[in-house]
Amino acid sequence: MKITIVAVGQRQPAWAQSAVDDYLGRFPADFKVEIKEVKAEARSGKGNEPVQRLLAAEAARIRAASPADGLVVALDERGADWTTRQLATTLGRWRDDGAHPVFVIGGPDGLDAGIKQGARAQVRLSSMTLPHALARVLLAEQIYRAWSMLAHHPYHRA
Repeated sequence: MKITIVAVGQRQPAWAQSAVDDYLGRFPADFKVEIKEVKAEARSGKGNEPVQRLLAAEAARIRAASPADGLVVALDERGADWTTRQLATTLGRWRDDGAHPVFVIGGPDGLDAGIKQGARAQVRLSSMTLPHALARVLLAEQIYRAWSMLAHHPYHRA
């Protein structure tokens, strides 16, 4: 199975990058997870930029980085609240169907409405607001945990 994570933002704190790299390095060769980082649209810091313009520019980069055959899963604070078991079950079904899931993590202002509307699913990682770097770590860990459940690996003990 191949999974792609497309994330807006190119510079992550060293602790977050180290954690993501650790989880991504644990997968076996037949279960590949990769991250494609896309540039966030520049913000002036004054808050007077039209947010829709920023999101549209990021959406174009997200689409360019996403595989053409990708099944998009948009991470959004208003998305469905999946359990780890639901994630594992869904990944298992997509694996069996030969699908290529693409998890999309937006930038500081979230995701463009077109990305969310075109997604197969909208999922939230938490009801709490997470820093972008922590969202990447949490997603990588949850995909690894889901894989461990599917593979009957001892990482997931619940």
